[in-house]
Amino acid sequence: MPPSPLRIPYGPDPEQYAELTLPGPSAAGDPQPGVVVIIHGGYWRSKYSADLGWPAALDLAARGFTCWNLEYRRAGNGGGWPETFSDIGEGIDALEAAARNYALDLSRVTVLGHSAGGQLAVWAAARRGAAVPVTGVVSQAGVLDLARALELELSDNAVRNFLGSSPEADPERYRSADPMLLLPLPVPVAALHGDNDSHVPLTLSAGFAQAAAASGSNAELRVVPGDHFDLITPGTAAWAAVVRAVTEAAEGRGIFDLRTS
Repeated sequence: MPPSPLRIPYGPDPEQYAELTLPGPSAAGDPQPGVVVIIHGGYWRSKYSADLGWPAALDLAARGFTCWNLEYRRAGNGGGWPETFSDIGEGIDALEAAARNYALDLSRVTVLGHSAGGQLAVWAAARRGAAVPVTGVVSQAGVLDLARALELELSDNAVRNFLGSSPEADPERYRSADPMLLLPLPVPVAALHGDNDSHVPLTLSAGFAQAAAASGSNAELRVVPGDHFDLITPGTAAWAAVVRAVTEAAEGRGIFDLRTS
């Protein structure tokens, strides 16, 4: 039997909650250190929900990970600028109370973000003075260059729909939101991207990784086989690469070794 998630609100809105999935008694191996925060994608639109994060949470919990599947207000149900960002910050910081109530280990907080969730994961990692600091990011085909995504009008102008403006009209908004403009980052980022992704161009992850390295950030591009959704589909080669990256982040190996980052 897979573990049942616990729904924990972090605010008064129905969309302000996280689902805590603890490793079940049949989890393979010993419990993994830390917590994995899962941020779903869907180009920040309200028709996509935390349901997208369920397969990842169940698979990772079966491997011994504690998962925090984070829901947030999106464009169309009260989200956008700045509400979505405050939800992500408050939703991660809510782990502080959850850690007391459920004996969670917050020594490692890895944010796993898919597509638009990858952008939000990097934003969360860049926060200063957070109650619960992020220690690593695994981006799954992340929209890691908002200005370029806007130029390409990806997903019927999803960036403009989300932020409600352009870099020319509101440069401060983009400076506060665009992963390319948040560099250098204080934590490592593994940017995974499928080699056959038709939803988010590989160049968005590649360009971010290159710019991050140039800024002195600890970042790495990992091109994996498959399409956009293979990265959130357990059983695929792309998902296996995600599990490896999350495990490295939890155990502090590779680029996630904080002693060398």
